[in-house]
Amino acid sequence: MRIRLAAAVVVGLLACAVGARGADRNAKKIEPHWVATWATSQVGPEPSQPQLTDEQLTDTTVRQIVHLSIGGTTLRVQLSNAFGTRPLRVDSVHVARAKSPASSAIDVSTDHAVTFQGSESVVIPTGAVYVSDPIAMQMDALSNLAISFHYAEPPSVQTSHPGSRATSYLLHGEHSTDAELVGAEKTVRWLGLAEVDTIADDAARTVIALGDSITDGHAATTDGNDRWTDELARRVVGDKKLKEVAVVNEGIGGNHLLTNGLGESVLERFDRDVLAVSGVRYVIVLEGINDLGGLGRRPDVTQQDWNDLVRRMEGALEQIVVRAHAHAIYVYGCTIMPDGGGRYYNPDAMANAARQQVNAWIMAPGHFDGVLDMDKVTQDPANPLDLNPKYDSGDHLHPGPVGYKAMGDAIPLDWFR
Repeated sequence: MRIRLAAAVVVGLLACAVGARGADRNAKKIEPHWVATWATSQVGPEPSQPQLTDEQLTDTTVRQIVHLSIGGTTLRVQLSNAFGTRPLRVDSVHVARAKSPASSAIDVSTDHAVTFQGSESVVIPTGAVYVSDPIAMQMDALSNLAISFHYAEPPSVQTSHPGSRATSYLLHGEHSTDAELVGAEKTVRWLGLAEVDTIADDAARTVIALGDSITDGHAATTDGNDRWTDELARRVVGDKKLKEVAVVNEGIGGNHLLTNGLGESVLERFDRDVLAVSGVRYVIVLEGINDLGGLGRRPDVTQQDWNDLVRRMEGALEQIVVRAHAHAIYVYGCTIMPDGGGRYYNPDAMANAARQQVNAWIMAPGHFDGVLDMDKVTQDPANPLDLNPKYDSGDHLHPGPVGYKAMGDAIPLDWFR
């Protein structure tokens, strides 16, 4: 009897354990699958990028327009205090459909209050990002979302993205639900925003473009959404087989692979700007021109200096691949584009040779999961060391909108199938 009773107890316990595991599996099945449909890299104070004043951000409503990639019926926003030195209070957060990417006007019938654990205000800890509660709101692919919030007091240190190529609006007082911020001050930056996510089916995934000012969109049209990543997003959304693939831009102007230029180096910001992004499955890497250009501007650079830089750049690119693969993320590499006769950099023979060495490493089999020779896509056929004049914004380093379209059109969609 005792043996039977003990056996019955064991069987019962096993049944409970199996039932618990089954319940866990069922719970996981109904967990929402969040993917980032918009994101931007966070930047702290930079000498070359003047900060907004405390007066500008005291008792101020900030309204910002972001261009989504895929759409959805449920959203959430992520606010950032990544570079703050003390907790940051944000209140009266609202989202609504923007009437235009170039205006503060919103469709008030779509206005939704954003909450954090049910509260309409949030205190974001020092150095942290805070994720909102889900927002039941229909947004279409490639649509524009207005995010408005109020600062009673300014951030201790501003966390922003100064290369937004999108106008944001500042107006003293509480105006988060206003149909338009009449008389608002304009600034071309995003402030305190990290990401917008949407719930999608389990097949949905996010592509991150990781790069410098060429990815960030220097010389793109302000409020025009004509960076190369925007063109790629349009192509992806237009492909029936890829309609649940989002494209987000994690470029920073002046960014480096190895050292802090404008913003933290790629390796330093990798966890925040890649691994922490919701639903990330792919990363496209276009980085390195600023590492090369920075060395080229120094006097008395030796061949050994170039050799050392090339070796370290290749090592950094390899680290990106290794760290991404550890999280089941595919990594695609793009070769470094030409910059001959540039306003910022004017490479000599050694600098060009170094660029070609790094490009050869990028193109070599076994390093990336896929490669695109962006150097060849954008170079002048008559002078491969220069940008194609059709694509050149005028500084011989950054493409303009026509060039960005060519870049976005060159990305193989098969990468994401």
